[in-house]
Amino acid sequence: MTKIFITIPWFLPAFRAGGPIQSVANLVREYNQDVEYYIFCGDKDLNGVSLRSITTEKWVDFNCRTKVWYASKEKISDNLTRQVDIIKPDILYVVGIFSWHFNVVPIIFCKVPKTILSARGMLHPGALSQKRWKKQIFLKTYRLLGLPKKNFLHATDNEEEKCIRKNFGGSTKVIVAGNFPNKIGALPMAAKIPGNLKIISIALISPMKNILKILEALNDVEANVQFDIYGPVKDQSYYAQCLEQAKRLPSNISVAMHGEIEPNRVTEILMQAHVFALPSKSENFGHAIYEALSAGRPVITSNQTPWNNLQGSRAGMNISLENNEGLSKAISFFASMNEKLLSQWSRGAIDYAAEAIDVEKIRGQYAEMFSKEL
Repeated sequence: MTKIFITIPWFLPAFRAGGPIQSVANLVREYNQDVEYYIFCGDKDLNGVSLRSITTEKWVDFNCRTKVWYASKEKISDNLTRQVDIIKPDILYVVGIFSWHFNVVPIIFCKVPKTILSARGMLHPGALSQKRWKKQIFLKTYRLLGLPKKNFLHATDNEEEKCIRKNFGGSTKVIVAGNFPNKIGALPMAAKIPGNLKIISIALISPMKNILKILEALNDVEANVQFDIYGPVKDQSYYAQCLEQAKRLPSNISVAMHGEIEPNRVTEILMQAHVFALPSKSENFGHAIYEALSAGRPVITSNQTPWNNLQGSRAGMNISLENNEGLSKAISFFASMNEKLLSQWSRGAIDYAAEAIDVEKIRGQYAEMFSKEL
């Protein structure tokens, strides 16, 4: 039995509309033969408030092969290194780049046979443009200590591999293993008449996810649009901008900010929508986008995600982030559809999602990554 100790800076069970949390949850669900997982993560929500529905400072069961330790703020690093010493894992799998306690400390101070640092999209140009100077300090520290040469780095696709090598050097030992998806399956479509559209977004409310851009683009849409936004607020200033823009929209546009949702409500929410929109500045995978496609919801997104060539498959539209014109036109295009045409695009989204992912191939990639010698 292989013991894998995973460190992530975020609270695991809470829904995060994709990202590292969903990636880890999917990993422990899909890759679980002859493996025991121990996940060491934080006990606070994005706003810094301690969560009440968990037990901290002890191992609790997540599933039959996985235990989770929710760390409180006190002595995080001490508890992390102590638990690694007690469990003696075969592999230390560090998720993320820019946390001292959860990323840097385990790499420097935990002595294990094998350490893998998973970038999880944090080295993409769009991600690095946020809080740039702070992130450059972390990257310089990694390079000065020679950590990329002493450990494996995990990329989820070939583009991320390029980003890793750009930041850490061409000789960096990179292993590519894709993200396991969460496939929802075809859902019935809400009734649709031309000139009306129901759009949803499920995402962190932050500049990276670009919700504000949708709100700005809606200002030039003449159709009747209902836009429902779900997800926790990561950036309060950005959230305030979104609220202000929503207030300025014309009467034919209705916007509702619903906040965070539980994972078991995603299917219910997707059933209420015609289209899923998320014009992210950068996505390593985009779990929420894939879930929407797999459910039969055409997606409007940027050309900065892995989900490209959507229009050719009648699965959605990729738009440029240079201005709002393309996004406004995409929304108007779907608003003009009748039910029959939208159902064809819904089928296109389902087919696109099915063809995009080979779960068995991904399972093989993780088997290779966890077994490979440095």
